[in-house]
This record gives sequence, structure tokens and C-alpha cells, in this order.
Amino acid sequence: MTNVRDEKYLRQAIALAKQSRANGCHPFGTVIVSADDCILAACESRKERGGDVTQHSELSAVRLASNAYPKEVLARSTLYCSTEPCAMCAGAIYWGGIARVVYGFPEIRLRALTGNHPENPTLALPCRELFARGQRSIEVVGPLLEEEAAEAHAGFWDRT
Repeated sequence: MTNVRDEKYLRQAIALAKQSRANGCHPFGTVIVSADDCILAACESRKERGGDVTQHSELSAVRLASNAYPKEVLARSTLYCSTEPCAMCAGAIYWGGIARVVYGFPEIRLRALTGNHPENPTLALPCRELFARGQRSIEVVGPLLEEEAAEAHAGFWDRT
């Protein structure tokens, strides 16, 4: 179920995606929020054109939060991401012990938008499918605020 809280933090992740793009990086943003409404990590993508392929916002946020907070806190936290997590980031979310994911722009639309773009060879693997193969469940909500989340990508993948 979505709620006002989900929309609030998802909009923060979308704002980070737009900020990331303005900073010359790929348009993705992530916020991790504890059960008691504390922001544990907020990251924009640091993936520049041709740069380190592991600088995804979700991966960076999970790294920060898992180094700073105990597993018990992460097990009751929600990760908000502007775009559905890729397989690499979904793996980090799973191993980080995060309980819930809320995303805006779906992977299937990202793949259609990016096409065969060399900087984003999107896998056709929705995060729900990856999480379903794990030994613990992760609640997934999304797409949510899909058109707002799409704004960060508008025209980005057209340039070379």
C-alpha cells in the first residue's frame, strides 16, 4: 500500500535524480528511511558517462546505511528510488537486509527508453523477480509517481 509518507520520500529520491543529472551524472536518486522516519542515507548517482559502473545511487546508499546502522534498523527500513533497482542494486538491497523498496520509474520503461544505449544495457529483470528468489521477503511498491520519475530521464538517453 502506498501512502503520503511513500510519496514524500519518493519525491526526494526523484529530486536527487534530477540533481544527479544536473551534476553531469546518470539520472537516479535514492533515499533510505528508517521505520521511525529518520533518513539513513540519501544518494544521487555518481555514474558519469564512461565512469565507474558501480556508482549507482542505490548501491551507494546501501553501502552508507549498512556501514552506519545495525541490521535491525535496516530490517525495518524502506529504500526509495527514483527508478526500479537494477539487478546489481537489487542484490545490494537484499544483502543489506532492507525490508521494503518503493520505486518510481519501472525498469521495463527504462529499457524501452534507453534502447541499446551503451551506458545503460538494461537487463530485463524486474527487482520483484530477483527478490522472489531470495530466502527472505522484500516488499516492493511501484511503479509509483511514474510520470514524475520519468521527468529525470526525459532526453537524457538521447545524447551521445
